[in-house]
Amino acid sequence: MVLPRWQLLNGKTAAITGGITGIGRAIALEFVRQGCNVAINHLGLDRDEYHKHSFLKEVQTLRTAGQGRAGVGVGEVLEVAGDVTLPETSEILVQKAVDRWGKLDVFVANAGVFKPAKFLEIKPELLEHSMSVNVNGTFYSCQAAARQMVKQGHGGSIIAISSISALVGGGMQTHYTPTKAAVLSLVQSMAISLGKHKVRCNALLPGTINTQLADHDMKNPIKRAYLEARIPLGRIGSPEDMAGPAVFLACEELSGYVNGAPLLADGGMFVNLQ
Repeated sequence: MVLPRWQLLNGKTAAITGGITGIGRAIALEFVRQGCNVAINHLGLDRDEYHKHSFLKEVQTLRTAGQGRAGVGVGEVLEVAGDVTLPETSEILVQKAVDRWGKLDVFVANAGVFKPAKFLEIKPELLEHSMSVNVNGTFYSCQAAARQMVKQGHGGSIIAISSISALVGGGMQTHYTPTKAAVLSLVQSMAISLGKHKVRCNALLPGTINTQLADHDMKNPIKRAYLEARIPLGRIGSPEDMAGPAVFLACEELSGYVNGAPLLADGGMFVNLQ
C-alpha cells in the first residue's frame, strides 16, 4: 500500500546524526514534514547555536503550515548534543528518542567531515580525524540503532550517508574516499547481519551537493563550472535533493525489499564517462 504523499512516515520515530546542517538537516525537515518524530544530533559547539535555532524555526514553520492541512500530522523534534566518535553519544541519542516516543523505526548515520587536501601534504591528524568521524562514528551510531531495533523486535531502517566518492577517486580526497567506501561496505555487511531481524540497511550516495563540506569547490567558479558540465542534469545538487531518496529508504511501504543497496543520487554524474 502506497500512503498519501504527506503521510509516508506518519507515526514513525527517527534519529539522525549531524542533523542541523546540510544533508542531515534537509532529511530531518522532510521526515518531520512526513509526520515522523525526529531526534537530531549535533556537536553542541557555539557555532552550532545559529544552525540549531534556524532549524527549530523551520520546524515550527512546518508545524504551523501543517495545522491547516487536513489529516497531516507534523512530527516533533528532540535535539541532542554529542560527538559521534564517542560510542556513548549515539547510545544516548537513541535512548532519548525511545524515552520520548517509545521506539526507533529509522536511523540516519549522516555526520561526516571533509577537508580537501593534497595527498603528499596530508598530516596524520587529518587522516585520523576523517577516519574517526566518518568510519568509527558511523559504525558506533549504526550499532546503537541496530541494538535498539533488534531489541524491539519489529525491524527498522538504517540509512548511512556514503558518497559517490565511495565509487571514484579524487586527487584532493585520498583521506576521504576510503572512509566513504568503508561506509558502503559497512552497510552491505550490516544488511547481511541484521536481515534476520527485519532491519534493512542501505547507503545513500550523494554526488556533488552544495553543502558546507563542498564550499571549497562551490566558491571556485572554474571548478564549479567543471563539475556542472559533468552532471547530465546540468546542476549541482542541493541538500533537499537527498531528502526524497532518504524518505524512500525509510518507508517500509515503498522500499520494504530494498536491503544492502547503494542508492546513487548524483544527477547522472557517475555514468557520464564521455
